[in-house]
Amino acid sequence: MSSIDKNEHPAPRHTPRATVSFATLGCKTNQFESASMQESLQSAGYQVVPFDEGADLVIVNTCTVTNATDAQSRNLIRRARKLNGACRVVVTGCYAQVDPEALQELPGVTLVIGNEEKQRLLDYLTEDQETTAVVVSDIRQVEKVCLPPLTTFSGRSRAFVQIQNGCDAFCSYCIIPYARGASRSATPDEILQQIDGLVAAGFQEIVLTGIHIGGYGADLDTPMSLNDLVRRIEVETGIRRLRLGSIEPTELTEELLETVATSQVICHHLHIPLQAGNDHVLQRMKRTYNTEFFGQLLERVRASIPDAAICLDVITGFPGETEEEFESAYNFISRLPLTDLHVFPYSKRPGTPAAGYSDQVPGDVSKARAERLRHLAAEKHRSFAEGFIGEELEIVVESGEKEGLLKGVSRNYLDIRFSGEAALSGQCVMVKSVCWQDESLHARLL
Repeated sequence: MSSIDKNEHPAPRHTPRATVSFATLGCKTNQFESASMQESLQSAGYQVVPFDEGADLVIVNTCTVTNATDAQSRNLIRRARKLNGACRVVVTGCYAQVDPEALQELPGVTLVIGNEEKQRLLDYLTEDQETTAVVVSDIRQVEKVCLPPLTTFSGRSRAFVQIQNGCDAFCSYCIIPYARGASRSATPDEILQQIDGLVAAGFQEIVLTGIHIGGYGADLDTPMSLNDLVRRIEVETGIRRLRLGSIEPTELTEELLETVATSQVICHHLHIPLQAGNDHVLQRMKRTYNTEFFGQLLERVRASIPDAAICLDVITGFPGETEEEFESAYNFISRLPLTDLHVFPYSKRPGTPAAGYSDQVPGDVSKARAERLRHLAAEKHRSFAEGFIGEELEIVVESGEKEGLLKGVSRNYLDIRFSGEAALSGQCVMVKSVCWQDESLHARLL
């Protein structure tokens, strides 16, 4: 495996008017990091173009949470070469972190860098490379988060801010601790400064993201909690809307729930991973709660915040999951006061404990179970959304049009379609919802 000496800092490639495109898979943390890399390349003179235009340089920021995302990453690399056979392809992200050798072998890949190396991308863009370079450090040795100086979030109406990285949970199915390293937090001052810059740039909504944001602050020299952080953000910045990323059920404390319920800034939207609706499966997953705890938690959320959107993550077909266990899970989930589900058929991740478990569930069975839950999710979401027909809602208008209509997102994460001018993109506007159509609420501008 070839590599670059990180202490030599090779000269960046500053070719005038060289074009670059980004393909980003996976979570909001990846999207935040792609935005940071894009800003650094633009500052160095690169022109950012859409992926399908066939750029001189293509950055593929990968995800490896499932076999499907691995395959999508490889397909994007092949597509980049078809669009421009002379392009340089740089691969980074979680797939690059855990299996760089597999990516190194793909035709057209000139550089593979790990997650920690993303922030120094320019250092690794050398003029000439005879072989594919691989620079992937031991992510478990990284102890600090250094937020890049991100001042914009190109192409988006809502900006993401990474407050934390890594995870210490080591659920039996999950590859992410191996790809992202130990849990580590950005300092509150860094976060506040970045939010201030994004507010000054005109963003109306900030989404706090990370791999395990409920664990925020435990590793800081002066420990603090996620609740402490969001209270500081509300008081010390001028952000209009603050949205929280995924929070583990055991870390959605009564204190944090009260803050969300009473805040004038925090959006009434909670993403809480369940992963399985059966206690035996939860135990095998090495999750730290049971269904009774989870059900009571969601009842408290609904009682505290009646209009809250509650979205859950669920995995189907975990090794050993019987038909009886799935049926009990389905029945449990159907009774929960949720508004949406993200459903994933189990995907074996090499190196995780669950990959070695016996009684692997056939893929077609996992997919069939996932489809049943997706139908349930669609019913739950429609029922929730229809409860807001006739209501006035504040939305942040997103960029782009669909069938001549603009799209916006409410505080409680409802997709809203309405007629309006494209110049409204990124702005907060008031609308009145009028009907449910094509999986969205349709509204008129007030």
